[in-house]
Amino acid sequence: MNPEIFWVFGLLALCVGCFVANRPRTDVVALCALLALVLGGTVSVSEALAGFSEPSVILIAAFFVIGEGLVRTGVAFRVGDWLVARAGSNEARLLVLLMLAVALLGSVMSSTGVVAIFIPVALSIAARIGAQPRRLMMPLAFAALMSGMLTLVGTPPNMVVNAELHRAGHAGFGFFDFTPAGLVVLALGVGYMLLVRGWLSGPAQAETPVRSRRRRLRELAEDYQLLHRARRMMVATHSPMIGHTLGELQLRARYGANIVAIERSRQFGRVMLTTAANREILAGDVILIDFARGEEDIARFANEMCLQDRAFRDDYFADLSRELGLAEVLVPPGSGLIGKSILELRMRSQRGINVMGLRRNGQSLADNLLHEKLKMGDTLLIAGTWKSIRLLHAQAHDFLVLTLPAEMDEAAPAARRAPHALICLAVTVALMISGVVPNVIAALIGCVLMGAMRCIDMDSAYRSIHWQSLILIVGMLPFATALQKTGGIDYLVGGVLALTGEGSPRGVMAALFVLTAVVGLFISNTATAVLMAPIGLGLAAQLGVSPYPFAMTVALAASAAFMTPVSSPVNTLVLGPGDYRFGDFVRIGVPFTVVVMLVCVGLLPVLFPF
Repeated sequence: MNPEIFWVFGLLALCVGCFVANRPRTDVVALCALLALVLGGTVSVSEALAGFSEPSVILIAAFFVIGEGLVRTGVAFRVGDWLVARAGSNEARLLVLLMLAVALLGSVMSSTGVVAIFIPVALSIAARIGAQPRRLMMPLAFAALMSGMLTLVGTPPNMVVNAELHRAGHAGFGFFDFTPAGLVVLALGVGYMLLVRGWLSGPAQAETPVRSRRRRLRELAEDYQLLHRARRMMVATHSPMIGHTLGELQLRARYGANIVAIERSRQFGRVMLTTAANREILAGDVILIDFARGEEDIARFANEMCLQDRAFRDDYFADLSRELGLAEVLVPPGSGLIGKSILELRMRSQRGINVMGLRRNGQSLADNLLHEKLKMGDTLLIAGTWKSIRLLHAQAHDFLVLTLPAEMDEAAPAARRAPHALICLAVTVALMISGVVPNVIAALIGCVLMGAMRCIDMDSAYRSIHWQSLILIVGMLPFATALQKTGGIDYLVGGVLALTGEGSPRGVMAALFVLTAVVGLFISNTATAVLMAPIGLGLAAQLGVSPYPFAMTVALAASAAFMTPVSSPVNTLVLGPGDYRFGDFVRIGVPFTVVVMLVCVGLLPVLFPF
């Protein structure tokens, strides 16, 4: 055995350990591994950097942009509206339509983005029909995972496996080559969820009144006890605040006083001003303050700052709704907010929003709010202009907008361009199906059309790309080269064949599926595909059979991340809203993973004969 193989396997094991611990970030780990392979002399510089020119990487980035175009033009939200209109009060019909809608959208855009769109939709429908959210959240996540099995561009692992086929000298998959197997898995998944949804039911809850699709501003304020903490105060003519900006005053750090809005007299009445850090306080301003401390501290603040109390009505937030709004956001896995306090985040100066409340495990936290370290799954009540709140959609790596109040204008930023976005998508798919141009060129044409038809602007396009995923792929691709050069692939292939006794190709496919699914429990599905695709092709070559059923087995197994809440970001996103435990995913996900494996072993050799 080549001694260098121990170095490669050791480095790979170290990377997997870092992925499991999630420290440091996955893209940082991948880049460090790339550098280590070069400095260790295992791969050349050109081999290490080949991923930056890999067509599949560009293709993935392009479809992030196309998916964002569908969001900005409201196409994705209109699918949600259609779901609301068709579902009625029938939970079974809702579950079927929800899973089909999520799978449809997820086949051409990021599954994580689709889940982010549909979580608030599903929560509001569940509240309206009196269903438990936990009976809908897991089907939502599973449908998003299955959406990656429907088309070539449904998920990055498909494109990674396709690229490996090209590198091995084979023709790649077509756009709809995944669809037959994916549709079978989706149909079985919908039926499976209809059968086991009773297992997802939690303890019986008190009946809640039916409410409209979206809560009002006042309801959000009540949920976070904001109405009990808010005060209106007028700045007296001798106040020491006059002439100073909010940033200079540091009122939140000094007094626990969070300035939410400023009312200022103008010639034709009073106007509502936002609370930017450079906003100067003038005599006569009426400020809306959210206090995080007790009555004694409030009295001390009012006395020292020379402030006079003003009446505060319960419907005051409705009066604010033309200029300012509230929204509920979730802290997702991998968010840059995790481990930081609200004071440290400086949300007002950096993002133009104020954090008004924090809920953890369903409980509103009021004490020591400013210094509380945020955790994954926390929900925050934020206040700001509607524009600032909308911009949070483009920061999905840090925020997941969970609840938007009914007062917010539901129109998407480019709602009138929805037909144009659909045309762009149709042209892209048609070009990919016809094969007139390479897939990556078709996707880039779709991006250019999205921009030319004003479905998306350049800033939104760049923000929509999940750079961490792309760097992860680029950094892990040299491992495939290193394993091939050192004989690691042959060693792993021999190990798998030894375990299966070099039995039938179907038996080897089953072992490959299990191995890929197990690896996917510890690292991302994209990294899993990068590592397992060469092994799958090596197994096919060793057996002297077609590589296509083995390549697709790797792709489908990498997407079959149903078994734990940390197997995929979409599972983690629904963990809190669904009030699930780790065991819920094991209990529901493991049997369905076996179902997907049986589909692969039974159907793929029929679709792609050995």
